[in-house]
This record gives sequence, structure tokens and C-alpha cells, in this order.
Amino acid sequence: MIVEICANSVQSAINAENGGADRIELCQNLNEGGTTPSYAAIKYCVENLSLKTMVLIRPRPGDFCYNDAEYEAIKQDVLICKELGVHGVVAGFLDKNLDIDIKRTAEIVKLARPMEVTFHRAFDRCRDWHIALEQIIECGCDRILTSGQRKTAPEGIGNLREIQKLAAGRIKILAGSGVNSQNVAELIRATGVGEVHSSCKHTIENMQKTNIEDSSRYIETDSEEVERFVAAAK
Repeated sequence: MIVEICANSVQSAINAENGGADRIELCQNLNEGGTTPSYAAIKYCVENLSLKTMVLIRPRPGDFCYNDAEYEAIKQDVLICKELGVHGVVAGFLDKNLDIDIKRTAEIVKLARPMEVTFHRAFDRCRDWHIALEQIIECGCDRILTSGQRKTAPEGIGNLREIQKLAAGRIKILAGSGVNSQNVAELIRATGVGEVHSSCKHTIENMQKTNIEDSSRYIETDSEEVERFVAAAK
């Protein structure tokens, strides 16, 4: 069983490693669904952490239908990740009809090699996941991050089970969204997935009196929750 932690900062990545995770998906702006992290954060994780680093390539929040300028930036980010020695990238492309953008997905897979490519939860917004599954496999992606087209993976258990069955070993299915140490074991038993994904986050609050506000809150991966998550998953 592979455990991937969604890490929204360098410290979250460190906490994921300390908790025993196998891999991270490094991003930032997790409250907006995640966007591409900084060059410095990527470089730090690759050079200082022993776990595998996947990097989210997403230039902005919102939909997954990008204009030409955004797509050029995505390609440059992929090349930067390759240059830095990243294990893999996480990306996803839909067209205006909510179908997989096959041309761009295949192009990014080719550009990224030898890095792995995860097709992210854009899959959960697609119009017909049965068709999308086959298209993503045909494009050469290594895995799909999905909640089974529901808000959370526990809600999407039925679809996840079917997706895992239809994938038939041709692509890895990574179950994520709303997965924690309390529900991960049942999710694995019910779906048969071989990889699970969680942020294992908690809120940190610093009480600092300033002229603007009286507190500063942010979310960060909790190493103790990672330990519990890993233990439950494995």
C-alpha cells in the first residue's frame, strides 16, 4: 500500500516524511484546490527529503480548460521539475465539453518522461468517467487521483470500486479527498485500491497582535496524523 500526502509547504513535506509517508504531492494554496508550488520549495524537497516528490502543475484555481499562455507556463513548469530531478508531476486537462483534452494530456506525458504523470481530480469533473479512464490510459498516464466522482472518496466508494476493477492493472488508482486515519482501512477494503492520498492537515494558529489582525491561521500537515494514517492504511 502506497501512502501519498498532499503537502502544501516545505514544512508539511517534512512532516509527511517524519510521519512515514511514501510520497508527497507538493503544492500550495490548498484551500483553493492546490496550485503549482514555488521553484525553491520543489528544489528543497528533492534535495533534502528521502520520500518521492510529485509536483502539482496547476497555474491557477478554477477549471481545467487552460488558454494557450497558461498551457505554455504548464509546459515550462514540467521542464523545470524534470531539471530538478522530481519523481513525477500531477496535471489534468479538460475541454469545454468536460471531456479529456487528449492532445494536451498526451503531450504533457511525453514532455514529462522519464518522470511519472498522475492525472489529477480533473477526472472527477469529466462528463463520462468510463470514456475518460480509457483515454487517460491511452495517453500514457501512470495513475489517476480520484474520489470516484463524488465530493469525497468515502462517498465515492462504489465508483472507486468499479474504476479500480475496470483499470485492471493498466493504470494505478489513487483514492483521495476526505480520506483520513479513521476511514482509510475501510476504503481500501471496499475498493481494492493500492494507493491512498490525504493531506492529514491541521490548523495552526499564531496569536500575534498587529495593527491589522489579532491572529494568523494556516493549515499544515500533522506528522502524528500521518503516522496514524500510515498505520491504518498498511
